[in-house]
Parts: sequence; C-alpha cells; structure tokens
Amino acid sequence: MSKISKFFKGGGSAASKGRGGPSPQEALARLRETEEMLSKKQEYLETRIERELAVARQHGTKNKRAALQALKRKKRYEKQLSQIDGTLSTIEFQREALENSHTNTEVLKNMGYAAQAMKKVHENMDLNKIDDLMQDITEQQDVAQEISDAISNRATFGDEFDE
Repeated sequence: MSKISKFFKGGGSAASKGRGGPSPQEALARLRETEEMLSKKQEYLETRIERELAVARQHGTKNKRAALQALKRKKRYEKQLSQIDGTLSTIEFQREALENSHTNTEVLKNMGYAAQAMKKVHENMDLNKIDDLMQDITEQQDVAQEISDAISNRATFGDEFDE
C-alpha cells in the first residue's frame, strides 16, 4: 500500500484509533512523511521536464510531431508540479499550525502545574500573619535606626554650655 493511500485510509496504529485520534507526534510524523514523499515526486517531475525539453530540442524542426509531443508532456508535468507545490504549501501550513498548537498545549499544562505549586506554597501563608510580621519588622527597623542614630551622634562632653 502506498504512503498516500495509508495516509488517507488511516493506516495508523490501533492505539491511536482507540483513543479518539492520533497524537500530535503521530500526526506530525505523517505530515513529514508526506512532505518527503511529495518532495521526491517534485524532483522526479523536474528531471522529467528537463528530459522532455531535451527531447523537444533534439527533434527541433526535424520531427515537429515528436517535439510537440515532448512539449505537451512537459506541460503536463509542469501542471502536476504546480499542484504538488500547492499541496506542499498546505501541508507545511498544517504542520506548522499543529506544532504551534502542541507547543501551546504544553505551555498551558506547565502553567497549570506552576499554578498548583504556587497554591501549595501559599497554603501555609496567612495574609493577617504576614501583615503582623511586616509591622514587627518595620518596628524593629525603626528601633534599630534609633539605636544607630543614638550611637552615631557625637558625644558632647562639655562642648555645649547651658546658659
């Protein structure tokens, strides 16, 4: 069975079918396989186009019928090549969209995980206790500043006179 028919007939694993669809990794792998296959087809068609051009040049004016047939085949190959280009663009767009959505899903999962961790950390914290603690810290800093000011003032042993 060809890769294209496997792709469209759903030749995926039984595990992916059982859970309601393929995983993002499976879908990305298939899209990459399809891109690869279409790229090879492109290369093949490009070589065929070059061959038909060579045949047309070879026959030139000597055998117009053979030259025209070669040019018609070349035109047909170019049309197929154009269709493959469009299909590749669509597949690339879909692959990029799938990669982005998979990334967004992972980011969202991790953000939820971080939110749960923050909630767990904050379980033991009481806002009133935090306010009380901050007031205590402020008071102690004020006391420390007063002590520092008192120590840093010059001792005026007899420099000042009280009139």
